[in-house]
Amino acid sequence: MKIDLSLIGMEKGRQYETIITTKNAQNVYNAAPIGVICSGPDRTVSRIFKGSHTLENIINTKEFVVNITHEPEIFTLSTLGNLSRDYFNDDLSLKCAEAYFRCEVISLTEAVKQSDPVKKKDEAIVIKSEVTDMTIIKNTKALNRGFSYVVESLANLTRFDMVDDDQKEIYLSQFKEAYRVVRKVGTKDDLKAMGEIKKELKSKGYDL
Repeated sequence: MKIDLSLIGMEKGRQYETIITTKNAQNVYNAAPIGVICSGPDRTVSRIFKGSHTLENIINTKEFVVNITHEPEIFTLSTLGNLSRDYFNDDLSLKCAEAYFRCEVISLTEAVKQSDPVKKKDEAIVIKSEVTDMTIIKNTKALNRGFSYVVESLANLTRFDMVDDDQKEIYLSQFKEAYRVVRKVGTKDDLKAMGEIKKELKSKGYDL
């Protein structure tokens, strides 16, 4: 199969929510939710904070697998603790994955973005990688949380004229955070939608 991340809906420069799977020298498998940025048809960038098993395994093996799944349970369990071996295939992919691709590390660089709300200097590693193999089990699109923020912002907008001033301030605060996140990770369509919501709120007299 031709390696092209757009086949699973990944746009260059956008970030997607995935489960990265790795293994250590003792062949213990590990899974963790990690945001992956598409930087080309066969290139990705990720930023992982030090102290995680995922980063340690990637540094040692120089490879990892990116799994595309939409199952909330998998994201939850792999955040709260590690998945049992039963969740994995022998090739390190997740059994629930709708698609997955294998990456080899190109470079590892210490870096912290100045705009990041997490301000620990020199506590993260930026990983640039090449996609060496790709498997699509069924038609799917990588999960971009920008769309969820659009839907939540629209839900709040429909209630905006029915709530008191305190609740309106809460909605405005939530929208500002949603807008920040969508600008960072959302697709072009997500950005366009949030722009329309912002325009509507401004028409109501709110300074955003």
